[in-house]
Amino acid sequence: MQKSLEFRDIEKNYPGVRALYGINFKAEGGRVMALMGENGAGKSTLLKILSADIQPDIGQILINGEEVHFQSPVDAIRGGVSVIYQERQLFASLSVAENIFCGDLPSNKLGGYDSRQIIKDTKELLDKFGLDIDPYEKVGHLNVAHQQMVEIMKAYRRNTDIIAFDEPTAPLTEVEIKILFGLIKLLKEEGKVVLYVSHRMNEIFQVADDIVVLKDGGFVTQMKTSECNEAMLIKAMVGRDIGDTYSNLVRNTNIGDVLLEVKNLKTLAVHDVSFTLRKGEILGLSGLVGAGRTETVRAIFGADAILEGEIYLEGKKVSFKSTRDAIDHGIMLCPEDRKEQGLIMRRTIRENVAMPSIHKLSHWIFLDKKQVRNLAEEAVEDFDIKTPTVEKVVGELSGGNQQKVILGRWINKVVDTKILILDEPTKGIDVGTKAEIYKLICELACRGISIILISSELTEVINLADRVLVMHNGHITGEFAREDATEENVLAAAMLD
Repeated sequence: MQKSLEFRDIEKNYPGVRALYGINFKAEGGRVMALMGENGAGKSTLLKILSADIQPDIGQILINGEEVHFQSPVDAIRGGVSVIYQERQLFASLSVAENIFCGDLPSNKLGGYDSRQIIKDTKELLDKFGLDIDPYEKVGHLNVAHQQMVEIMKAYRRNTDIIAFDEPTAPLTEVEIKILFGLIKLLKEEGKVVLYVSHRMNEIFQVADDIVVLKDGGFVTQMKTSECNEAMLIKAMVGRDIGDTYSNLVRNTNIGDVLLEVKNLKTLAVHDVSFTLRKGEILGLSGLVGAGRTETVRAIFGADAILEGEIYLEGKKVSFKSTRDAIDHGIMLCPEDRKEQGLIMRRTIRENVAMPSIHKLSHWIFLDKKQVRNLAEEAVEDFDIKTPTVEKVVGELSGGNQQKVILGRWINKVVDTKILILDEPTKGIDVGTKAEIYKLICELACRGISIILISSELTEVINLADRVLVMHNGHITGEFAREDATEENVLAAAMLD
């Protein structure tokens, strides 16, 4: 019997928000169904309903033609469903092997779990995936890309009939992406139902057989990938033709003098890095995952210790003992992992926006609540954050809106931002919101704010940056002006041995 997954009339509502309504489509085994839509379209909500992380208000889920009622994620796994979310669900203090077999540890004759067996089976999985990871290593010690691969191996090992991927490639290198695509091909050959969520258009046309588009919680269309193109897909997602994403951007033609100078920077992960950043310049940092890009900006921001080297800001030598020092000097960071490092997910938009400016929004020991609220409301308006109120918990927002909250924190009338560091600012963000962020980055540069842009999407760096620095293994291995920053040149420097 051919495997299948069907959603009938799925609806989910939250106070003031209609998250999903009228969701009707069927995914067949042996094919990859892509779920597309802007942030807030309802894709992640639908996957959470599938995994029984949340329950629909109305509607039915049918697997292989029979209606199912999962009461919990464990119940869904037992029913043959695995979902790999953007937010990794791993135990940092446990080993790679323990995470992969978590919830299903084989027992030995003494009643404990059989550690030898799980190590043996984990090594076989790692070999199958072509990954050089120690099965004994604690997951918390792995980089983000390898953590994601552990999450994928955990789901694969369950041998479920339905597997859903939510932005699986966001932290992965090209090598790991090829491994993942090979796995998806294998799942198709085994007749599995595969759901795939990604904002990367090139991936969709590589792996998907069918596409379902959602918008504002509702079903828009279902089409075969072979019968559509990128322009058609974007129009279905955003409801309009957004044209060439980069051609309409307004560039800063008045880049000023050197604002920041880094000399011979050395940390545990960075070696002898030197560069300059000019006022109003967009400086791109490119390189493969693990090249040292994030570690470089974290050191500048005062988040990581500097072993050697000097930093000059406006011609004066500075030494930041903490991130607070960097913020007070006008250096702000939007981190790569916005959920873990950028936001307090259980707090409101109002609290997250005001958090670094509390001392400026207080009189003596009393917080000016009206000023705090006004600041948050201005951020919602300026950055078009989709929310019914500034009291909405940030964890309930889409990824794009969460990113806008961080931008609203650093770009407002209270904060004096001179340098804005953007580490993977469009990761997990839809094409429409990406266009908004690209426009904003260029506008900020025109206002004289200097930007350091890190992105694993090479087209972003090449098209947005005035100058591109390329890193490999903790070193700068290339520097290109915009006109010389071709994909070939940048990749050659990024993969330099």
